[in-house]
Amino acid sequence: MKQPPRDRLYVGNMLPGDFVFDEKVAAVFDDMIHRSVPGYTTITAMGASLAEKHYQPGTRIYDLGCSLGAASLAIVRRMASRPCEIVAVDNSRPMLDALESRLATLGGGPVQCRHEDIRECEIAGASVVILNFTLQFIDPVDREPLLRRIYQGMKNGGLLILSEKILVDDPRLDALYIDMYHEFKRDMGYSELEISRKRAALEKVLLPESLGAHGARLARVGFAPVEPWFQCFNFASLVAFKPGSR
Repeated sequence: MKQPPRDRLYVGNMLPGDFVFDEKVAAVFDDMIHRSVPGYTTITAMGASLAEKHYQPGTRIYDLGCSLGAASLAIVRRMASRPCEIVAVDNSRPMLDALESRLATLGGGPVQCRHEDIRECEIAGASVVILNFTLQFIDPVDREPLLRRIYQGMKNGGLLILSEKILVDDPRLDALYIDMYHEFKRDMGYSELEISRKRAALEKVLLPESLGAHGARLARVGFAPVEPWFQCFNFASLVAFKPGSR
């Protein structure tokens, strides 16, 4: 299998401007995300398993902030023998162009790509919604309204998977997890300069919150139960259900 292009965006003389999901990022995103998010492969694979178990026939699966469609494609593979409709939404045209190229090599399939802001896209008839490392890039004041729209567009018994970089309330644990995360990135081949420049580029656009803040917001919207199912250092994924019979 061909290896994805190596992420070298913050090597050399490139200045760390605000992070943008442009053509340069899209070209190396596969490598970037696997070397930057501990547990990403597990989250993607097990997220597809959760989607398969909770998908309701005749409904939709939404992959919001889909980037290159890792979650959508994992679900397609997992549900190869079951008909389904997957709506993949992203506001980055370069990301969607790359996803559409991948889908073309697979001969199409059940994935419908939408170039939209997820805060404005229509969500209807959903039994599974995935937000993998997407909410953290949304303005905090827009997060609850977005989740409320998702909730309203979901079927009873529907499943939301929310994966995020998180803050940890205890200062000592937060410092430990950040230190371990930087060690992870060094082990993945990133230099100290790359780690520093990437952190500077993201600090104004990636705004993490604690698991408690996420859980309280999801509960206010109406989701119950809400529970973390995966965590590695300061990265976590939660499941949240819309109450009611399927």
